[in-house]
Amino acid sequence: MSGVKIFLFEWKHFVKNPFKIVAVLLFVIAGLYGLHNGASLFQEQQGEINDIQAKADQARAEIIAYYDAGKKGPQERPWVDVTNPYWAIWYTSVYAFKSPSPAMVYSIGQAEQFGYYKRVSFRSSPYDSDMAEEIANPERLQAGTLDFAFVLLYLLPVVLLVLTYNLKSYESEQGFWSLVVVQHTSHYNWLLSRFAFYVLVTSSVVLLLFIYGGFLTGVFSLVPDAAMKFFGMSMLYLMLWASVFFVIVAKGRRILSNSLLMIGVYLLLCFIVPGAVHQQLSVEKPRNLMTDYIDATRDKKSALYEKSSEELSSALYRQFPSLATTPVAKDSVKSKRLLRRALVGLTNEVMKESMQPFERESEEKNQLIASSFWYNPVGFFQNSFNEQSKTHYVNYKAYRETIQSAIDLQIKVLLKELYNDVEVTKKQYQDYLKQFNHDS
Repeated sequence: MSGVKIFLFEWKHFVKNPFKIVAVLLFVIAGLYGLHNGASLFQEQQGEINDIQAKADQARAEIIAYYDAGKKGPQERPWVDVTNPYWAIWYTSVYAFKSPSPAMVYSIGQAEQFGYYKRVSFRSSPYDSDMAEEIANPERLQAGTLDFAFVLLYLLPVVLLVLTYNLKSYESEQGFWSLVVVQHTSHYNWLLSRFAFYVLVTSSVVLLLFIYGGFLTGVFSLVPDAAMKFFGMSMLYLMLWASVFFVIVAKGRRILSNSLLMIGVYLLLCFIVPGAVHQQLSVEKPRNLMTDYIDATRDKKSALYEKSSEELSSALYRQFPSLATTPVAKDSVKSKRLLRRALVGLTNEVMKESMQPFERESEEKNQLIASSFWYNPVGFFQNSFNEQSKTHYVNYKAYRETIQSAIDLQIKVLLKELYNDVEVTKKQYQDYLKQFNHDS
């Protein structure tokens, strides 16, 4: 029997089996639900960013209006003086954005758990309370969130199992296998053709869902490389399970034993191994609630404030050597008066120093997880999907670095302007806006 005839034979068998039809339909429904969740989150974040940018532009326009009217600030805040660098830079309304990738339609990853916009000032930190903690995708499912990547990782193997569990074993139990062997010299090719039919059905369903999701966010035109890589990884994941299940089907002779073995492998790779990796991670690297970071920052700041003005000035000039030769630095009265505002330069360094152990610990956790990929394929593919949708740990790490760079720049400019006794004009304020690249 040719491959085409085998496919036609299997198609008739497939459409007459309501159990298999329902399994595929449920997979499609779950896939559509996951795609719409991803698209909804993408559109929500994009819309929020646009709203924030519009409000920030409006806030900056109000400050520029103060310069045009010769005012120093809002009437209800008489202490504000926008001609002073401190207040001018404070009111630049700088925001750091992590713009969502259209590929988020396929994998939400950690997008719901980390902040994606932040108002950055010279008193900010990448670990402020508005930057949320990391959480795993399976944990989010309990809160009602399901994405397309989860459907692929956990439901795709189940569909393939339902479609293929009784291949060959049904013939063996009914006593037909000897006839198959007689009629087909290469009965393994016969079995492979039947199995390939269901792999083709599954991959076709994934492809259709993938194309549908692409139209929801325009992923094919905006990030085509990410889309193709995601689909390629999806097919590789399907082939992994197809290979495992085909070996079981080819070696087995009973429907029950095949089914149990398939389910056992599924539970092992999808739940037991990832659970063991998570448990190992919990033992070797217990969850950090950032209490150490908070305590270290508080203690170091307290120690800083206990120093004398001379000690603080010396520390500031060591950290920012160019300030030592400025006009204000040579005037002891002015420099002492400015010291309280200038301390942001030292407290920023204290916070960065306190962050380093936490960043190292996070990096070690991710390296430990990555070292398990050779025996934890679900973890590997989940991280790969997140990388393509820009919702991976490394993407949020880069976002934190962007925030810190924005903070460092503001502090550098602020101290330079304060210690050079600059009076901020409208043009100078507009230069600040350009320099800080506020729509990053």
